[in-house]
Amino acid sequence: MRKLALSDEILLSIEKPARYIGGEINMVKKNPAEVDIRFCMCFPDVYEIGMSHLGIQILYDMLNLREDIYCERVYSPWMDLDKIMREKNIPLFALESQEPVKDFDFLGITLQYEMCYTNILQVLSLAQIPLLARERTRQHPFVIGGGPCAYNPEPIADFFDLFYIGEGETVYYEMMDKYKEWKRSGAPREEFLKTAAGLPGIYVPMFYQAEYKEDGTLADFYPIQPEAPRTVVKQVELDMSDTYYPEKPLVPYSKVTQDRVVLEIQRGCIRGCRFCQAGMLYRPIRPRDVSFLKKRAKAMLESTGHDEISLSSLSSSDYKDLPELVYWLIDEFRGKGVNISLPSLRIDAFALDVMSKVQDIRKSSLTFAPEAGSQRMRNVINKGLTEETILNGASDAFLGGWNRVKLYFMLGLPGETEEDIEQIAVLSDKIARTYYDTVPKEKRNGKVNIVTSTSIFVPKPFTPFQWSPMVSREYALEKREFLLDRIKSERNAKSIKYNCHDADVSELEGVFARGDRRLCKVILQAYESGCIYDAWSEFFHYDKWKKAFADNGLEIDFYIKRERAEDELFPWDFIDIGVTKRFLLEEYHQAKREMVTPNCREKCAGCGAAKFGCGVCVEERG
Repeated sequence: MRKLALSDEILLSIEKPARYIGGEINMVKKNPAEVDIRFCMCFPDVYEIGMSHLGIQILYDMLNLREDIYCERVYSPWMDLDKIMREKNIPLFALESQEPVKDFDFLGITLQYEMCYTNILQVLSLAQIPLLARERTRQHPFVIGGGPCAYNPEPIADFFDLFYIGEGETVYYEMMDKYKEWKRSGAPREEFLKTAAGLPGIYVPMFYQAEYKEDGTLADFYPIQPEAPRTVVKQVELDMSDTYYPEKPLVPYSKVTQDRVVLEIQRGCIRGCRFCQAGMLYRPIRPRDVSFLKKRAKAMLESTGHDEISLSSLSSSDYKDLPELVYWLIDEFRGKGVNISLPSLRIDAFALDVMSKVQDIRKSSLTFAPEAGSQRMRNVINKGLTEETILNGASDAFLGGWNRVKLYFMLGLPGETEEDIEQIAVLSDKIARTYYDTVPKEKRNGKVNIVTSTSIFVPKPFTPFQWSPMVSREYALEKREFLLDRIKSERNAKSIKYNCHDADVSELEGVFARGDRRLCKVILQAYESGCIYDAWSEFFHYDKWKKAFADNGLEIDFYIKRERAEDELFPWDFIDIGVTKRFLLEEYHQAKREMVTPNCREKCAGCGAAKFGCGVCVEERG
């Protein structure tokens, strides 16, 4: 029987002790003394969010397939346990063995959201690992980062030994083999980093030098070790149906954010929305074979006992075999109480037919993501969605029995006017009006319920808007009030509820998204002044962040308010994602011209992702 790292007294004194005891269904059990490599996978946020992340489930399963590796997990302790661990000097521990993370060979941290950066320092500090990579010795784990935020690793470069640029299925095994050789050799820590830097997709920040111009922009960025390449190329899993995917995913004992089986039906997207980083990073779109998905769906539902399966994709409707897969799931699990969830689905006849079969219409709501209220702005962002399509989808949904709709928009898009913002209120009202115009009074299921949500647009690296300025928090607050007033003035205002995202948090997200390594000092000071869980509004301290910027001689406005020069060197330009900077700049020009670019299956735009030789780039066009 495992000995828990926390005493009963501590477990009984904290909120949700199940976060820290491990032992979940399908948890991998190995004898730590019988493996060569101990790898701790970390999600730097609370357990409920981290346990819902598919990427960690895939890597956890993949690494544990090897007998010589034991992959375990750790999440950010919540505030109550954080305080106790510091007071009692309890080192942060992995869930599986309950042993200290500092005794592992690797600590792998997934980087999903910029506002988790101080939580990375919380994890390192509680694990009793030096925060700065240059201060670590052979006795400390190698700290490696991966995930979407690793595509601009510079704001957190000082805290990581290495970053993995790309998809985890490709290079990890080779790196583990190189590590075993290094471990046996007894060579200095830096020797392994030199070896790792020679592997495709691996970036070792301490082997690079950044130089700046007088105006604060980047003058040059270059390797200072011969083993480090000038360009780090993203690693891509070429065959999504002949790769690692868990048949027995972990099942938590306590409720988590997404308590269901997740089936990734494809990776990437053909749509080319200009605001969407994932749509560019994960090109080209690569579908999984439908027979592969059927086998995995069956195995995962049987091994977990879950009563819901979510078909995961950036754009589910673009999966060619979706009807076959969905109708098979309906037939296979008919009468077994299994709900099928279809996020990111375009609302059309097929979608409504499916959802009417798999959802309780009285309880569920439909989600539309127009992103912008006016057609002009939808063209600017290349959304490829007309008002007619939106209203027709809503009409079909209301006739199908739905009366609850969620709408997602962004404020602060490049080139936005007050008229564009007003159109968010107008479109919300038109959708509400469609319900009353479409559904006869005797057939209505109560009043229509429209939830309109806005987030603040944050320009991201490797998107056409990486050159674009971001709006200030003052602008965001002002336009939120403007939109709320417009919604209140609409005919169906009582049917519309308005939610909005925190402008302060979005501002910092914007800074870190396109920041450079000078920000490491700011993040370190903010953490030392008490900033953690910045993504949680109740713990966010805007004043402490402002002081950290001022104390380090950096300005928030420099990172978000200016439009970048077309020839500016970006901190992430040393990374090659396939999609070229030339293509992204042309798309930025297309946005300014309010021109739409066809999706990848309609016409190849020559983005550069064809260099990987897979997915939609090599599909036969009919």
